[in-house]
Amino acid sequence: MMNFSIPFMKFRKIAGLASILLFVLAIVSLSFRGLSLGLDFSGGTLVEVAFEDTVPLEEIRAKLASNGIEDFQVVNFGTETDVLIKAADKVSQGRLGDRIYSILESTYQDQELQLKRVEFVGPQIGSELRDQGGLGMLVALGMILLYVAFRFQFKFAIGAVIALAHDVVIVLGIFSIVGWDFDLTVMAALLAVIGYSLNDTIVVSDRMRENFRTERGLEPEEIVDKSINQTLSRTLITSLTTLLVLFSLLIFGGELIKGFSLALILGIVIGTYSSIYVVANMLLSMSITQEDLAVPEPEGAEFDEIP
Repeated sequence: MMNFSIPFMKFRKIAGLASILLFVLAIVSLSFRGLSLGLDFSGGTLVEVAFEDTVPLEEIRAKLASNGIEDFQVVNFGTETDVLIKAADKVSQGRLGDRIYSILESTYQDQELQLKRVEFVGPQIGSELRDQGGLGMLVALGMILLYVAFRFQFKFAIGAVIALAHDVVIVLGIFSIVGWDFDLTVMAALLAVIGYSLNDTIVVSDRMRENFRTERGLEPEEIVDKSINQTLSRTLITSLTTLLVLFSLLIFGGELIKGFSLALILGIVIGTYSSIYVVANMLLSMSITQEDLAVPEPEGAEFDEIP
């Protein structure tokens, strides 16, 4: 492992201001622009069609648009001959699927088409999925707060939960600003980001606790810097290897998991940053000391030493 001696806490105020700025910007965008909800949440029709031969997706998109179909997505699903079409559909109760298939049949009469499935998601079901997913994230954050408070110390729990909220809100803010679709795959990616970021935070926090208990004569900032540098090799190796896989999914995985890959890539980059700066910033802001992490002596221990 490489030995680092980077003075991270020297720049903690700049990092803190950057985090606050990004967090506020994300909140403002989510408040005024909101998220571009995918069909999983907004309601719509899903049509999966198997073609005999490969058909250019741009050609299918142009044909659907010329026939008055609005707000739709066309992607390959599995193979290049399987096509998945998602279209906004809040009023026809799924009849839009039959219309889309009829358009494809009349357009590609020289091929044999197979309708594999037509599914309709109503807006009420979509809102229930959104609410349940949001509740799931809040419950996860609450359980993490309890776990870290029990495993480490309450100040660490506050720092960990704020770091996780920081990661999730900024990822959501980027999706809001850029206008990327937010669907169930992105929701799943956010839950994975919470787990990944928490794991990174636990590793750094464990080393901080150990150093606060063993290092004497060092200031809290010096102990935090030493702890982060000691775990930096592990953090970078884990993050980079995970990012290699995710960039492969983004490039070769197709449109269907593009949002999932993007959310995880953003979450890992922001989560790595937050495990270094946000948690440490919060601990120093709450004036963490060696006394906070001292191992309590059992009652009557002083009498045990008397012969």
